[in-house]
Amino acid sequence: MEQYAAGFDDLFGSLARRRGFRQYLTGLLAPRERNKTLTCLAGAEPVTGAQHPAVQRLQFFLSESPWEHERINARRLERLLGDERTTPHAGGVLVIDDSGDRKDGGATANVGRQWLGRYGKTDNAVVTVTTLWADENLYYPLHAVPYTPAHHFAKGRTILAFAPSGAFPPNWPGRPARPGFPSGLR
Repeated sequence: MEQYAAGFDDLFGSLARRRGFRQYLTGLLAPRERNKTLTCLAGAEPVTGAQHPAVQRLQFFLSESPWEHERINARRLERLLGDERTTPHAGGVLVIDDSGDRKDGGATANVGRQWLGRYGKTDNAVVTVTTLWADENLYYPLHAVPYTPAHHFAKGRTILAFAPSGAFPPNWPGRPARPGFPSGLR
């Protein structure tokens, strides 16, 4: 884990941020019995462990520390492409998924009335479109982009930045660049 994390050190400006990244990475990759909540990522008990210093440090890293997730994801993809065992090939597939979670109110970014396939109905929700590379031996996530409903834009559906669910805007990170290879995997 340390060797892998060290490959990202230059993307973090301080030792504290590098440590925060390692704690986050360990929490994501370590086997856990519970869902990937903040307390779980920090290795603490739910509710009672929320005030634990490790949880508070991780919360600060994720919400307040300046780091660029796009650069980290680009580096992660570079490393996957640099290994012949994980380089995309014609025998694999690009999986596209638009999963949503119900949300009350409208204060959260990207909330709107959207189709939720798992519930079989339209409801107030946040939908994230994700891409994943897979073949018969492995799979790994590529990108995750929140879908923004038309009512969030001043001109609604008439502007180029809006694309209906399932359509790919020209600059969308998950848009296939060429047959067999997802965007960013050239």
